[in-house]
Amino acid sequence: MTLEDLLAEREIQRTLFKVARGMDERDWTGLVELFWPDATAEIGTGPLAGSAAIIATFRRFLDVCGPTQHLLGNVLIDVQGDEARSSAYVFDRHLGLGEKARLTFATLGEYQDEWRKHEGLWRISHRRKLNHASVGDISIFQRPG
Repeated sequence: MTLEDLLAEREIQRTLFKVARGMDERDWTGLVELFWPDATAEIGTGPLAGSAAIIATFRRFLDVCGPTQHLLGNVLIDVQGDEARSSAYVFDRHLGLGEKARLTFATLGEYQDEWRKHEGLWRISHRRKLNHASVGDISIFQRPG
């Protein structure tokens, strides 16, 4: 492993954490910058194409619930030149909002991401979320009415 590979791993890991925090902070503008414009995703809602579609899907769920926390662990990163793959366990906890404030929903899952480096920047080119288990009431994501 080279110093360049170690630096790439560090940048990728930091970007993974920025994505998790961006979702929790509802920083949609900042999140868009962490995915390539042509990024794709499979996050349980059908195939998504383009960073705008990915962020819109995040918003569809997170804009209607209360506080969230996406915790990442057991991060593995493999760098091969200007491409990389990462795998990170995720525990994402969501609290209800308004009339649903007492409800919670959480998943145990894994993010499997593909990365591309261009002009010195590592960004996600594909995200796949595997959900291994969930607990709670998924209705916290339903819009009122």
